[in-house]
Amino acid sequence: MLIKRKSIEKEESSRPARKPKYAPVTLSEQNGVRYLHFGTEWVQGAMRMRKPDWLELEYAQQMMAWMLFVEQPRRIAQLGLGTAALTKFCYRQFPKAQVRAIELNPSVIAICNSMFKLPPNDERLTVSEMDALDFVNDSTNHATLDALQVDLYDATARGPVLDSADFYVACSACLAPHGIVTVNLFGDHPSYARNIKAMKFAFDRVICLPEVHDGNVVAIGFKTKPTLDFEYLVARAAQIVSATKLPAQSWINGLKNSH
Repeated sequence: MLIKRKSIEKEESSRPARKPKYAPVTLSEQNGVRYLHFGTEWVQGAMRMRKPDWLELEYAQQMMAWMLFVEQPRRIAQLGLGTAALTKFCYRQFPKAQVRAIELNPSVIAICNSMFKLPPNDERLTVSEMDALDFVNDSTNHATLDALQVDLYDATARGPVLDSADFYVACSACLAPHGIVTVNLFGDHPSYARNIKAMKFAFDRVICLPEVHDGNVVAIGFKTKPTLDFEYLVARAAQIVSATKLPAQSWINGLKNSH
């Protein structure tokens, strides 16, 4: 299935001074996979029913590419909950890590709890109903994260809803010195160049993995420019494949092509 986030639906813009209005949260199922939609046919996330903690979509798998550089994360955050795929995977895969997810739409949180097997909040997992911009601008979050995953789309999908240089600077501020951000972008959308320019302003190094699905490109932003030791990275990728079955070797190929 092509993973598109385009929509002809018009949604009222959200302004800080008023309660935002959201497109309806809807579901579909096909071939053992449950999909999340925002009132349209376009897919916002997916979960394989028999493997609820698996990352079903390839771009979501690529969002974990920071694992090549950070082996034992202590704090991980996601901006945009979707089907909670990244949140669940990180929570299960890193039992010693604090995992935080930020989602503005309360209906998304509710449906993840009821239909996408999101575990309840506990001492390691916190899902917060709040604006991602407020989270990254909160100084108490600065210099705390080993990994930050950004996937912020609404029903209209005209590019990420937060894409300014100031936003990415705030994301960078949330990272520890070795921290990494992964961002889901549209490679064939006018928003792509704007986001890459803003990311390059905010991060010491930005690398893009090869396009997947119907235009999804995962951009990796490094707080501190990495040393790309490919002998080490190949060995690390083999560890990731063995431990998680994620296609980490393909991430190496993407890094080499962008080097």
